[in-house]
Amino acid sequence: MNTRFSPRTFAFALLVLCLSLLPAKAQEKIAPLEEIKSQADLDKAITALDAELFGAYNRCDLAKFSSLVADDVEFFHDQGGVTLGRDKLTESVKNNICTQDVQRELVPGTLKIYYMKGYGAIEIGVHRFLHPKTKNTTGEASFVHLWQYKDGAWKVARVLSYDHHEMQNPAKPTDFK
Repeated sequence: MNTRFSPRTFAFALLVLCLSLLPAKAQEKIAPLEEIKSQADLDKAITALDAELFGAYNRCDLAKFSSLVADDVEFFHDQGGVTLGRDKLTESVKNNICTQDVQRELVPGTLKIYYMKGYGAIEIGVHRFLHPKTKNTTGEASFVHLWQYKDGAWKVARVLSYDHHEMQNPAKPTDFK
């Protein structure tokens, strides 16, 4: 049997072969609670979780956002009140964030992370909200996240979002993703 490949088919096959030989860049693994042995390990894990949670929030990736939230999450917002449960919180993000021109950015230097033995961690910081198209900062707020490590997964279980205020001297954002 004499099979001939067109130059286009051969080039495509060669490209696929070359790409398959390149080293794969694995997604950075977030350490499980039992593998965290130092404050540096904890900081790395929770900082990565914050980036995943709010990366999904900013892209309106509701499936990813929801996967990082506990079924029984409690979200307390000083201006919006209380939202109970993952489905209600995800719906709130869909209705209030995905429909608007707004994104969240962590204020550099404000993040503090504390170990919670046998449970997870507390994350405290300040974040600002931005209009990514115009690059204008709309306001800031403080937050507390209680991260739980359970059944092999990190999930945010409790959220306090408070002290929402307009910026006195709005700064340009440091990063838009």
